[in-house]
Amino acid sequence: MHRAPTRPSSRGLAALAALALPLVLGGCGSDEPETGSPASEEPTAIEITVEDGTITPKGDRIEVGVGEEVTFTVTSDAAGQVHVHSTPETSFSYEEGTTEETLTFERPGVVEVEAHDPDQLIVQLEVS
Repeated sequence: MHRAPTRPSSRGLAALAALALPLVLGGCGSDEPETGSPASEEPTAIEITVEDGTITPKGDRIEVGVGEEVTFTVTSDAAGQVHVHSTPETSFSYEEGTTEETLTFERPGVVEVEAHDPDQLIVQLEVS
């Protein structure tokens, strides 16, 4: 005996759609936690120590995001100046004791932060 093909009932299709919907929507999400905008994040902190003519760190490379604030905290036994070779170039002076300076970098690339007395590369900021 030959049977004619049957069509699924509308109730069967509705049940199938109800089961499939969570699977489809679940594929759109991410297991990664949501993050806020860069403005809501804590600034990147860079600690610089100047003691007896020696500066630390010595050329470390640090990744920062475009538009992210970077706070330099200089603890020094003498006054001096830090040169930041960004676009536009900038510099800031520090006094004996502790000085803080916050900068934001808007262009991607490598930014060298250095001192000229003594002549030393302090950090390289990889802005991306």
